[in-house]
Amino acid sequence: QLTVVESGGGLVEPGGSLKLTCTTPGFMLEYRTIGWFRQAPGKEREGVSCISTTPDHAGYADSVKGRFTISKDVAKNMVYLQMNNLRSEDTAVYYCAQTAKWTTGCSLSEDYYGTWGQGTQVTVSE
Repeated sequence: QLTVVESGGGLVEPGGSLKLTCTTPGFMLEYRTIGWFRQAPGKEREGVSCISTTPDHAGYADSVKGRFTISKDVAKNMVYLQMNNLRSEDTAVYYCAQTAKWTTGCSLSEDYYGTWGQGTQVTVSE
């Protein structure tokens, strides 16, 4: 059974940074597109960033462009989301998801993904 595990959330002050990690135990994530999503209290879940299979193609929501960077370490079987210059509106539960099959695409639509992690809380506050 495919699983996805996120880690790295926490409490950070505005302007600070956090690095989230996503891994897929027992499965090589290089064969799947990986997406990061987030859900703030009272809001719908939204796509944040994604990274495709080889050749790597990355996508970002307009709200995080220039502040967040997604990357992949195939040797460690991990995808990272480096979040800089965090704002209070970035506060949310962040989820990692992988596609159900190999694809060269990259999408911020939830429907594109088949397996989801449990989420990690990111809180940006003084």
